[in-house]
Amino acid sequence: MGATILIIDDDHELCALLAEFLQLEGFTTEAIHDGAAAVEQCREHSYDAIVLDIMLPGLQGLEVLRNLRRFSSTPVLMLTARGEETDRIVGLEMGADDYLPKPCNPRELAARLRAILRRSAAGPDKPNETGQELVVGQTRLDSAGRSASYAGTDLRLTAAEFNVLAALLARSGTVVDKESLCRQALGRPLAAYDRSIDVHISKLRRKLASLGGDNLIVSVRGSGYQFTVRPGDGP
Repeated sequence: MGATILIIDDDHELCALLAEFLQLEGFTTEAIHDGAAAVEQCREHSYDAIVLDIMLPGLQGLEVLRNLRRFSSTPVLMLTARGEETDRIVGLEMGADDYLPKPCNPRELAARLRAILRRSAAGPDKPNETGQELVVGQTRLDSAGRSASYAGTDLRLTAAEFNVLAALLARSGTVVDKESLCRQALGRPLAAYDRSIDVHISKLRRKLASLGGDNLIVSVRGSGYQFTVRPGDGP
């Protein structure tokens, strides 16, 4: 049986079309058309990934996402109105893993879901020869357990954030360009005007800084991002 995908969208016809295509692609699908009901469904059942429409009646998609992230780390792919960059950025800030503008191509949706599932099951690159653990300064990443910590405290990362951090730690001290980060962490090429990596980096910085890890990820203008280690910042 393929991965189980929950589609949360009030457009019944679109849900039926997406479900039919995804089932042909080997996925198992369920659909819910109400935001509040979807949150309760996710409390009681587990899914491999969620496709979430931002525009929902009653409990809006962003509120659904906010509620989901209180108890679930299931990867979420948002469906947003074409051109609504603000919704995309806010959604990524709140813990979504990726997005697609509507109307979306079902084939691209399937490809994005496969990338999300692949990256949530295994990190973008094996951090070391065993693929188990990578330690840079006080930052520790466990690829087997899909967890990361700073100074012994869990960073509570989403799947996308984990993958971005893993890609940076694997090449710590070296600049990693955004195209490489997008391919390694999100499983797709970087699109024009795509700020997904920037938002994930911003969230990583805040989570590290909240535990005392300030300025560990630096921006290199026109090149990308670099994970640094401060002098004396040992494990």
